Amino acid sequence: MKILILGGTGSIGSAVTADLVAHHHQVIGLCRSEVSARKLSELGGQPWRGDLRAPSSWQAALAGVDVVIQLASTFGTDMAVVDAAAVACLRAEARARPSNQPLRVIYTGGCWLYGETGDHMACETSPQRPIPAFSWMQDSASLLLKDPNLNCAVVHPAMVYHKDGGGVFARMLDQAAAGLPLEVWGSIHTRWPLVHRRDLARAYRMLAEQAALTGHFNVAAQSGIPVRDILAEILTRHPHDGAYLVRNRKYVMFKYGAWAEGPTLDQQMRAEKIRQSCGWHPEVADFTQAAF
Repeated sequence: MKILILGGTGSIGSAVTADLVAHHHQVIGLCRSEVSARKLSELGGQPWRGDLRAPSSWQAALAGVDVVIQLASTFGTDMAVVDAAAVACLRAEARARPSNQPLRVIYTGGCWLYGETGDHMACETSPQRPIPAFSWMQDSASLLLKDPNLNCAVVHPAMVYHKDGGGVFARMLDQAAAGLPLEVWGSIHTRWPLVHRRDLARAYRMLAEQAALTGHFNVAAQSGIPVRDILAEILTRHPHDGAYLVRNRKYVMFKYGAWAEGPTLDQQMRAEKIRQSCGWHPEVADFTQAAF
């Protein structure tokens, strides 16, 4: 298939690009800089120079593609507006296509759209209570899913980790390596659903390949791991005195921004739907067995 990726050289997108190429798909990736274009080429994709903020710069890339995977965000104050413009561009492309050639879109939501779940394990039919910083994702996903001209699946990744910098573990890994107290956001009892980046990439590829699968899809290998267990594992990998600091939600949001509410949420998330519908299963079922 011919697949356009928005965000194909990011932390998750680079793994998705590599997995698609490995399975013989033709990948076109939106690239704003020469550095990202070179990275995409090295991954086996075809760079398309443009800017997510300017849909007119990549609209022509939609011609003839079978699937669009939206993984990109500016992560700035304009991210809601930029995403809305990108969604409008995709919907316009879909309207212009013959009815027997619908555009397949894989859109990215996230576990933080469920809000704090506590002892409840969120599934795809659970009510969404997104944190304000990312509530726009819920709006965009709804527009795409309801559009009769589109064929859409929305992926909700768990907290993602990997060996190249650690992903969601990066901050604590850097502090451990520097001999600093590990900073815990929320509580050591806060639970994080987890998935390895490589397994998440496989989920995107499998959903891209199976156009009959629509709706919401959670992707998690572990439903909810207490932060204390993550701390303990990091401390087994680095010489450290075990000191840590607990930062409450108000503190981290003031210091790092509204998005920082996400890691303070006590969450659990199940992923039976994607396991049953397309045979996805995590190759890394336990984070303690992975390199990061």
